[in-house]
Amino acid sequence: MGARIVCKFGGSSLANAGQIEKVRSIVAADDNRRFVVVSAPGKDMNDEDKVTDHLFNIATDGHHFRSRGKDITARKSFERVLGKFRSLVTDLSIEGGDILEDLESDLTSHISNQKRLDFFASRGEHYNAKIIARYFRSKGMDTKLVLPEEIGFLVSDRFGNAKVLPGAHANLREALKDGPVYIIPGYYGITLKGDIAVLSRGGSDLTGGEVAYAVDASCYENWTDTDGVYQVDPRIIPEASVIPELTYKEIRLLSSRGFNVFHFDAMVSCKNKNIPINIRNTNNLSAPGTRIVNTRTPNETAVGVARMDGIAYVYIEKDMIGETIGFTKELLDIFKDYSINTHHYPSDKDDIAVIVDQHDLKGKADDLKQAIIKSLSPNHLEFRYDLCLLSPVGIGMKNTPGVLARASAALYQENINIEIVDQGPSQLSFHFGIFQKYADPGLRALYRSLLKQPTA
Repeated sequence: MGARIVCKFGGSSLANAGQIEKVRSIVAADDNRRFVVVSAPGKDMNDEDKVTDHLFNIATDGHHFRSRGKDITARKSFERVLGKFRSLVTDLSIEGGDILEDLESDLTSHISNQKRLDFFASRGEHYNAKIIARYFRSKGMDTKLVLPEEIGFLVSDRFGNAKVLPGAHANLREALKDGPVYIIPGYYGITLKGDIAVLSRGGSDLTGGEVAYAVDASCYENWTDTDGVYQVDPRIIPEASVIPELTYKEIRLLSSRGFNVFHFDAMVSCKNKNIPINIRNTNNLSAPGTRIVNTRTPNETAVGVARMDGIAYVYIEKDMIGETIGFTKELLDIFKDYSINTHHYPSDKDDIAVIVDQHDLKGKADDLKQAIIKSLSPNHLEFRYDLCLLSPVGIGMKNTPGVLARASAALYQENINIEIVDQGPSQLSFHFGIFQKYADPGLRALYRSLLKQPTA
């Protein structure tokens, strides 16, 4: 058995006929690329909204866009989805009348409740895979379309956020033998009762990871519109470099702090089988991308600095917090009761801070405050808003003395006060909370101090 490469192509890689031809050329360039997971077609210059959002809008009779302040009716979304797929069929010069008829039938079907949302949302990937498979065959490629509902890609019935069931891997392994190029729609699966259920948004990444696990892939290529994972946001620091290699631990820390380049759940299965992930750019084949691996030998201190905007924290003072068994649990349970996700909770003997997304407090802050006062009777309770969290990450930091001091000094030199600081026990990351207005200069300061290579 030769090497097996699983390729997942995101929406930007499949936005129009020209992009789909790029994808075909990439697949044809390496005989080991036999498993191709595709997303719904992405936006190009003619599109203002994503196909999947239009599909949600159809399923909700226009509520999806109305709730976002957009005047796009379900009928308009219906026309735009059909128009998008019609243009793909035309521009790719394939026979697609039957595909378009089936799509129109699906989008006028009468399915109720949550099952309706998932069924409609899945149609972008479903019909894009059909078009791509037909196009590949028209170019003489030995291609087979594999639909999740036909081969038993089993998922739970938690509609809108389905989880892959263990039996899915055996079914994938049976269906995906060596031979043709397989085209597989991402994002959705089939429940044990036969219903279509979608994974979380970005779930095509997850489909690709499960396929890679099932076929014992030698590599999982994730093709997108970026050259890889950057050290920092290149929109803020254009000279930032692509990180050539990261461990799963490092990308996990970065992705949880604003590096939203990859669905982390998609990594779990690959990590368990030691399958490297290579993030590549469909539009720049000369870029080697970023490889995500289980282990590596670092030749740098920090590998990247993540940033989260719109952070707040709840500050509590009370005597003997550090000696009160169960205090932190009781406090965090209150946040859980209000469905507020917590990021960190640095503490001392008599005080504690709980760091949250500022948006999550909207409409809940007063009730949360009263609940904390009633349950815990703090001496002082304060909500602090408009912060940014900057988080240097890297396995090389663990055994490098003075990293925290260097980073603090860099902010000091920019006259930026650190409002809160926390370090993970693995010593692979630490977190500075600073006021939002200093976010850009703070990020630049940490980049210069920890990441920028000195010129010769």
